[in-house]
Amino acid sequence: MYTELFSLQDKSVILTGGSGYLGTAITEALLAFGADVTVADLAFRTNPNLASALEEGRLRQVVCDVSQTTSIQDMFASHHTASGRLNVVVNCATYGAGYGQEAELEFMTDEVWDKGVDGALGTTFRCIREAIPYLRESGGGSIVNFASMYGVVSPDPSIYGDSGANNPPNYGVGKAGVVQLTRYCAAHLAKYGIRCNSVSPGPFPNAAIAQNEAFLQQLQAKTMLGRVGKPEEMVGAIIMLASDASSYMTGSNLMVDGGWTAW
Repeated sequence: MYTELFSLQDKSVILTGGSGYLGTAITEALLAFGADVTVADLAFRTNPNLASALEEGRLRQVVCDVSQTTSIQDMFASHHTASGRLNVVVNCATYGAGYGQEAELEFMTDEVWDKGVDGALGTTFRCIREAIPYLRESGGGSIVNFASMYGVVSPDPSIYGDSGANNPPNYGVGKAGVVQLTRYCAAHLAKYGIRCNSVSPGPFPNAAIAQNEAFLQQLQAKTMLGRVGKPEEMVGAIIMLASDASSYMTGSNLMVDGGWTAW
């Protein structure tokens, strides 16, 4: 009984942003645990680890622009045609926060502000809204939203320096909204048997950012574990929330941050 708790054998999953830095590892894990998966993204990388799943039809790659409702609707319809059901939605995609001077509070324009908030929060809202009828048709399911540690705490400006990786305010505001939207959805969708939780990653710098050794050391020093995260270290939280292992969890926000926010 307990060995099957984390199984996704009978689960049909949509993962937005599944070709990104964290999304790629999550895609591989969902398949490894037995799920039928649609990855929604703007572009797809060649990944030999996914070749057999694509050939078998257990994995589909659907071009989707999560800034556009019609594109999201088309993606959900495509998934339903192929799979016939929907049990899990993982909202990982984000866009448009802005970097450089335009990402600084005193220089940020209304347009950049709006785009970043929508990229973090509006994307999640639209995907949840469009998922509800499909999840209800399947008798319920699980929604997993990507928030961020910067939706819970502020970036420490002293660690960023001239790294170019400064975290903009519209990103954090949007991700804080994701945490609250998760709570709201948990409360209002429970009557349909739909659970809604979020995960808040800490420092998971991609390879390009990690090459900045001075900045990397600053990030590592902010965590209790003394290091940054690896993409595969996001997998456990996602699999738990997608599977029946979390059947009594809803409205939660799981921190996966090496202890950053617990000091």
